Order: sequence, then structure tokens, then C-alpha cells
Amino acid sequence: MTTQPLIEANGRSYAVPQRPVVVICLDGFDPEYLARGIADGVLRTIGALRATGYVGTALATVPTTTNTNNTSIVTGAPPAIHGINGNYYLDADTGEEIMVTDARRLRCGTILGAMSKAGVRTAVVTAKDKLLKVLAYEMDGIAFSSEHPNVADLTALGFKSGEELVGRGRPDQYSADLSLFALDAGVRLLETAKPELIYLSTSDYVQHKYQPGEAESNDFHAAVDRRIARLIELGATVALTADHGMADKSDADGRPNVVYLEDALNQTFGAGVARVICPIADPFVRHHGALGGFVRVHLLKPCDIAAMMTFVRSLPGVELVLDRATVCERYQLPPDREGDFAVFTDRGTAVGARREDHDLSALGDHRLRSHGGLGEQRVPFVLSRPLKRDYRERAATGVLRNYDIFDFVLNGVD
Repeated sequence: MTTQPLIEANGRSYAVPQRPVVVICLDGFDPEYLARGIADGVLRTIGALRATGYVGTALATVPTTTNTNNTSIVTGAPPAIHGINGNYYLDADTGEEIMVTDARRLRCGTILGAMSKAGVRTAVVTAKDKLLKVLAYEMDGIAFSSEHPNVADLTALGFKSGEELVGRGRPDQYSADLSLFALDAGVRLLETAKPELIYLSTSDYVQHKYQPGEAESNDFHAAVDRRIARLIELGATVALTADHGMADKSDADGRPNVVYLEDALNQTFGAGVARVICPIADPFVRHHGALGGFVRVHLLKPCDIAAMMTFVRSLPGVELVLDRATVCERYQLPPDREGDFAVFTDRGTAVGARREDHDLSALGDHRLRSHGGLGEQRVPFVLSRPLKRDYRERAATGVLRNYDIFDFVLNGVD
């Protein structure tokens, strides 16, 4: 029996793919969409994989934000190693608030970069351009986003642009087609360039707006399912997970359930005592008004931190308050990029900074649906081929993480 060559990345070994492999991060794909979609016949391809592949769930990285988890997935590592602990953070040394839109804060290489340097033909297509520089870090191969599909040089493939490859124009930033464009690009690349390893990352536009079972949600997820079917038909092994789940954070009358934490701290402990940072904040703020289920509190003045944490624990909707050392140890986060303490709200509540910092006018008639906390940590974990015995045992008895997906699809399928 011939031993497959192994590629090392961040302390883990990955087999070089022997057939095309496509890994999909379906942004915001809460397990409720999976269960409802299979039950209602919306996800026919994925539903069939319960018999011919593997369909289960795993835990996303905390905080359950897009940048953190896409980075964990492509590095196979937690934020303590790769350094990306949110979409947005405060640099404690400079006091600068930083939105992560490039790879400057990345502290390690990626599986995709290691594979490409070993000669594996590799491609990345992401819906959100903010992720591209991280996902394609040190990667030799095809890389572009749905937001800017014409930046890649595709002339060697016979196409002038990403738009020509996919066969339609660049989609609107706030549309379901931003995600479908990325998936269609993956299909077309498999049909034409035939990369050996493809990573596709979508947007959570639909999941922020529509609940499982709503017509718009069903239409989108059925379209995703059809594209997965096509990838499998083309001979690819497909792996699917998500960066985070999604939860309704509104009351019975549709009003957002929000704890404005910085306002509460200023009122109780004095103006300017702390800065609350919302790691969910990103260029797609219309989705959620930068309100999620997790924030970091940075103290700006000397104060009784124990009393402050006790006060925060008393606020309605707050689920967990942890000091820096504890949150870093429990969730494998980088201490130098954390606040003095972290605050998690329950699945039905969002947390923000000051009321004036969060514009929810773009929600319109839609309920606030968001992520970032522990309530959105459970995500689907799907493979199109059956698992080897030892990997079946790991899935059945261990704690799966979404960043195990490359290990399972490259090392763990028959």
C-alpha cells in the first residue's frame, strides 16, 4: 500500500488530495437550517449524505465571528495560535481600534498556503473580500472574491475575469447571489482549471434576515444544495461546515433585545471608565448593526474590576462574564488581544457598546438575527464520503471543531 505524502501545517499533518477536494464554509449556517432543510426536503443532497457520507455537528471557535472562524478553519488551529480573535479589536499598546481586513495580524501559515507550496493546485473564492488576504495568505494559486471578481488573472484559464468565468456580473454586496457567485466560481473552476484543493467561503446575508423554513431561506439553501450536488457529480469530495450559527435576538414584538454595556458601565461606574469592543463589527454592518453575543471590555481608568464584573453579571440577558486569563484559557484566545474581561449574552440577547454606536435602521421590518456568542457555537459538519473507522470514532466520542474539517476531508474519508 502506497503511503500518501503528508503536508505539515501548524503542528498537524494533512494528506495531499488524491482527487479534487472542495471545502465550503457556509457562513451563518446554523444547525436549525440543516435540520429543517433536511426534514422539509430542501437539502436533498446533504440529506442523502447521512447514508453515503457523514452529517453531524461541531463547535465553532469563540468568538463566533466570521474572521475568527474562517482563519481557524484554514489554519486548523485556534486563535491562540493564529491570532485573529475577531473582525474588530482594540490594540492595547496603541489604543487603536482595528478592523481586520488583511493578513497583517495573522501569526501563522495556512493549510492552503502549505499545500500550494507543495505543488497542490489550490484555489480560494470568498464572498467577502475582507477575508481574501487571510485565506490566500502565502498561497500560490487562484484567489478572488465575489465582491471583486475581476482582480484575479484568469487568462491562463481562458477567461478575462471572474465575471466571465462565472458567466454573470458582480453581485450586490447585500444579496444572496454574493454567496452563490462564490459557489458557482468553485463549480466553474472544477470544470475548467481542475484545482486539487478549493476553499469556498460564503456570506451570511440570508441567515441574518430569514429564519429556517422561510421561503427566501429555503430558496437559498436549496440553491446551495444543488451546487454541492454538482461538485460531487464532478468527482470532488466535498466538506461543509460553518463559521458560526445564527440566533434570533428580538422579543415577541420584534424589538431587538440589546444590552448596551458601555452605557451601563458609564452610568454605574463613571463616564469614560471603559471601552466596550464588539468583535462582530465588520464592513457588512447592515446585517446586524455591529450587535452580537460577545464583547470585550477594556478598562480606561483604575477601578474595582471584580465589582464591575459582578455588576455586569446582574444585567438581564448576560450569560457569562470571564476575566482575561480565564477566557483565554477556556477558549484558546491570544492574551495580548483580549480585553480586561469578556461578556457573553444568551442566545436570545445581543450586546453592544453605546446605543449611539449601533444603527439598526437598515433592519427595516426584519428581526435582529446575529451571532458571536456561545449560543451560536454549534455548526454543521458534513462530508460527502464515509469516514474511516478511527475518524468515525472520533466524531462519535470526541469534541469536533469546525477547524478539524481539513483533517477529516484530507485524512479521514474512505
